[in-house]
Amino acid sequence: MPNKKLSKPKEQVWVGRLLKGFIKLFSWMPYRLTQWVGTAIGTLLYWLPSRPNNNRGITQKNLAVAYPNLTPSARKQLEKQSLIELGKVTAELGAAWCWPYQRLSPLLKEVKGQHFVDDAISQQKGIIFLAPHMGNWELIGPIVSAQHRATFLYRPPNVPSVESFMVNARARFGATLAPTNIRGVRTLIQALKKQEATVILPDQDPGESGGVYAPFYGRPARTMTLVSKLIQKTDCAVLFIVLKRLPNAQGFCLHYLPADPNIASTNELKATTALNKGVENCIQLAPEQYLWCYKRYRKPPKAIADIYKS
Repeated sequence: MPNKKLSKPKEQVWVGRLLKGFIKLFSWMPYRLTQWVGTAIGTLLYWLPSRPNNNRGITQKNLAVAYPNLTPSARKQLEKQSLIELGKVTAELGAAWCWPYQRLSPLLKEVKGQHFVDDAISQQKGIIFLAPHMGNWELIGPIVSAQHRATFLYRPPNVPSVESFMVNARARFGATLAPTNIRGVRTLIQALKKQEATVILPDQDPGESGGVYAPFYGRPARTMTLVSKLIQKTDCAVLFIVLKRLPNAQGFCLHYLPADPNIASTNELKATTALNKGVENCIQLAPEQYLWCYKRYRKPPKAIADIYKS
């Protein structure tokens, strides 16, 4: 009988090699081809049968919460376009993790809100860039670390054999990476006090101990308190950042958006509500480019039904 403890790591190594192979394959493609491949991946995801826990099924549940007044046909179209944009993010991993900056920079066609960054720098403050799962969030790390001294927290991937590849890719423009634990948070605090930058994904589930329930499109979602605590400890600036994909494989527009001052509140509900409202404002830039297949409402309060199980 095979040893299950040994077979799982072997399986993860195999999966890791496959993932790295696909990412490197994508990196050899010109950008226009990655958009075509991404569209094909997303279209396949849309035509797969809807299941409670697959990308299409979760997308349908989330869109029903966020856009209850949309007609069924309009919501179906948004669902399809969202999955196509997910396919594009997948195909763009080759660029995000492998391309040199000289090849990446021409994809950045426009920047909006640069004055918000300039103001923070002039005040000699560290900057937290809040990057929701919107547009291409993986490319934001390379852009920020190429322009600023940066320290990033990272969560080890589900496939351990791909971790070193991921860390080296995200650090290739000089960023410092720290794991998502107490020691990593201390490293981040020190970096912000030294006027460095960081990127945080504000719409990740923080788990049972890392956040509180706050409304997201009117429904309670576990929301991180880390951001408000970092602001209180370091007096840093905080901005939302979105890398919005342009049509017809033109590249991207980088948006910087201000955060509600309440995001720094010592009242956790007030701070997390402001955080989620900022994410909603980002989504308004291009609703189809948000990661609607993420279980944002997982583990709801006891009195609230779990939409992913109903």
